Amino acid sequence: MSIKFGTDGWRAVISDTFTFNNLRLVAQAIADYVLHEGEQGHPPEVVIGFDTRFLSDRYATEVARVMAGNGIVAWLTRADAPTPAVSYSVVDKKAAAGIMITASHNPPRYNGVKLKAAYGGSALPQQARRVEHYLEQAEAQARGPNIMDYQRALDQGLIRRFDPVWAYYEHLSRLVDLDTISLGEWRVVADAMYGSGRGCIAEMLSRTRCRVYEIRGEMNPGFGGIHPEPIARYLNALVAAIAAHHADVGLATDGDADRIGAMDCQGNFVDPHHIFALALRYLVQKRGWTGTVVKTVSTTQMVDRLAAMYGLPLVETPVGFNYIAERMLQDDVLIGGEESGGLSIKGHIPEGDGVLMGLLLLEIMAEARAPLHELVADIQRVAGPAHYARCDLRLRHPVAKGEMIKRLTEDAPGTIGGTAVREISTLDGVKYRLTDESWLLIRPSGTEPVLRVYAESPTPEGMTALLEYGKRVAAEA
Repeated sequence: MSIKFGTDGWRAVISDTFTFNNLRLVAQAIADYVLHEGEQGHPPEVVIGFDTRFLSDRYATEVARVMAGNGIVAWLTRADAPTPAVSYSVVDKKAAAGIMITASHNPPRYNGVKLKAAYGGSALPQQARRVEHYLEQAEAQARGPNIMDYQRALDQGLIRRFDPVWAYYEHLSRLVDLDTISLGEWRVVADAMYGSGRGCIAEMLSRTRCRVYEIRGEMNPGFGGIHPEPIARYLNALVAAIAAHHADVGLATDGDADRIGAMDCQGNFVDPHHIFALALRYLVQKRGWTGTVVKTVSTTQMVDRLAAMYGLPLVETPVGFNYIAERMLQDDVLIGGEESGGLSIKGHIPEGDGVLMGLLLLEIMAEARAPLHELVADIQRVAGPAHYARCDLRLRHPVAKGEMIKRLTEDAPGTIGGTAVREISTLDGVKYRLTDESWLLIRPSGTEPVLRVYAESPTPEGMTALLEYGKRVAAEA
């Protein structure tokens, strides 16, 4: 069986591996898991949502039919919805699990299944392994999925259509101060990137004095030929819209709205590192919150400096929001986030949420009565300087991940760019920490011949030197 669950479910190319037949098999395995091992009522319930991708609504309906065929109540969203809204509905409805049909920020040729646990966050690795076990068991027994006719399932109440966003909006209104945001009277461009976050920021701000201009909010399963990922290279439309509307800020969410990126009024990209740092400072200084700060190994050192400044414990995890979610379930976590834009705060479900963090950023700006570019400059003064870059480098030949990590550790350099290496971490890939607090992370992919290289330094020159070292490693692999 070629179907394997990664850090956040299963993704594959539509009509290649991601087919209706394979999806039904995966749905049956999830049903088996829920029936045999899930936290459940009688009958158990599962929430099912979908994004704007090609056939996502059809795929979600098929998953609901399989749940119904197994006697599981399927709460199926009426339309496309953000992953965080679907995840929150799992908690709100006290369901056993959630299933989101999405490939998140991946190119339009992909689709996928995100599996959510009863706590409203990504299933833990051991839970995903159990679903794989049921999948393999069904294959060994040549057992197909149980499936019920859609109309019959509706008539019997085993499929129930609903809109997840209203309970989600009510929850968000308890996490952000809309009255404070209103005082800013911001002109906001919300870039949905053709994803399922469309309309969310505008609807949340509808009772404030902010003006919201949404772009790329229409249905376009091809995402206009871009990856629906809120990074600078895909946000030219947002830059243009900010200029056209004389906007104060631009907020971009990815294909399923669990990631955030931003633009200031001058059209400068504000990456998740700065959003993370600004949010951490605000939650401590203005709200008086405390707790553990959790970040992935590829996330800015500014967060470390702020945590030390406030005397807060800091935990570094491997890349992937599921690791952050695991810590949020175990500890009193103040904020957790990763460099790709998945961020969450205390009081929320253990799930990255681009809508929540976009609204919180507006609150931070309003409370400070300052434009975003000034806040970014200030956080650089307080917790920086920090210059960050990432590149994915394709290797000439496939290299075993374990062998690469071993070589990078055993052949570790004494210095990079003239600065001494003081520590080596192998938490996820190999991370060289230098004496000037710069760092270089090299993460070999486990599925393709690619090295992911991340670098941060107090100076642009130092960052360039770190990246060049990573490129030499790739060239010699």
